[in-house]
Amino acid sequence: MIDSPIKRRLSRQIHVGSVPIGGNAPIAVQSMTNTNTCNASATVEQIEAIVDAGADLVRVSVPTMEAADAFGKIRRSVSIPLVADIHFDHKIALKVVKLGVDCLRINPGNIGREDRVRAVVSSCLDQGVPIRVGVNAGSLEKDLQKKYGEPTPDALVESAMRHIDILDRLNFQEFKVSLKASEIFMTVAAYRKIADQIEQPLHLGITEAGGLRSGTVKSAAGLGMLLMHGIGDTLRISLAADPVEEVKVGFDLLRSLRLRSRGINFIACPSCSRQTFDVIGTMNQLEARLEDVKTPLNVAVIGCVVNGPGEAKEADIGFTGGKPESLALFIEGKPAARLPGNDFLDELESMIRQQAQIKEQERAELIAHSTDTH
Repeated sequence: MIDSPIKRRLSRQIHVGSVPIGGNAPIAVQSMTNTNTCNASATVEQIEAIVDAGADLVRVSVPTMEAADAFGKIRRSVSIPLVADIHFDHKIALKVVKLGVDCLRINPGNIGREDRVRAVVSSCLDQGVPIRVGVNAGSLEKDLQKKYGEPTPDALVESAMRHIDILDRLNFQEFKVSLKASEIFMTVAAYRKIADQIEQPLHLGITEAGGLRSGTVKSAAGLGMLLMHGIGDTLRISLAADPVEEVKVGFDLLRSLRLRSRGINFIACPSCSRQTFDVIGTMNQLEARLEDVKTPLNVAVIGCVVNGPGEAKEADIGFTGGKPESLALFIEGKPAARLPGNDFLDELESMIRQQAQIKEQERAELIAHSTDTH
């Protein structure tokens, strides 16, 4: 993958379990379970699906003490770092810290008095557990609602800074911050303001963004603006959809900005009457068949000879229309084969997988060589 021209904001690095957040670490992709946490087996099953999609972290809502008990079982059943989402009752936070949580998310708008925050911080210090200060426009403190009249970027930042001040006074630096709203411009403005005021890593998200299509668009627009300015150390795409889709969209967004690469990057034309094969049908099939490929790979699927050869030559593997009975395949920019105009999917899939294996082997050899020279 070509290096991104984006210069990232240099933040203080923390660790959530084994995953580094901030500094020069890759931007971590997170999702959140939507099962009933008390149903530990169902939650574990969903976490495993999220892990298979490539997530670095998984957040789990822990609304009750019963859910905290279930969280302990879940923690013992999975290896990915888990973030416990805590609201209202700080005693739940104290319990999950003892059960091995990797990070706590607390909401300044409802966690309660400073003495409760102090108790949570003390426990986290003892156990080496980081905290996410998670501000949300929908649950701001009542005095801030009264002061500002409605959620604003300044209100979000003030809420966060109150709790950051408490953490600073307690000499607790292992935390990250999020300032989420469902309104894009408010979210972006809030993150930009706080990015200049603190050195801690920032967790990005547009809260309650919407369904799969609308939520993806809103998240890409809002988070894209922040990422383009180098802001963001970890993110979640919040969708009213399968959490696995959140992970896919997260990686798609980072890949499009050349900030992180995982899996296949498809370059495909929208198709028109010049196409000599079914581009849309082919793309749907390839995306479904090759979803398991984790190796970064650029694959071009172009329907005709206008842009086809040019795009194909720039990709790791390119497939382009031409004569209906004979379609051209390029590998590393060079003509490699011609495939029949019909019934070519199995062979095309096989060639893409072979190219992914070659890339993975090259990557392994490069890492081994780098290790040997150091």
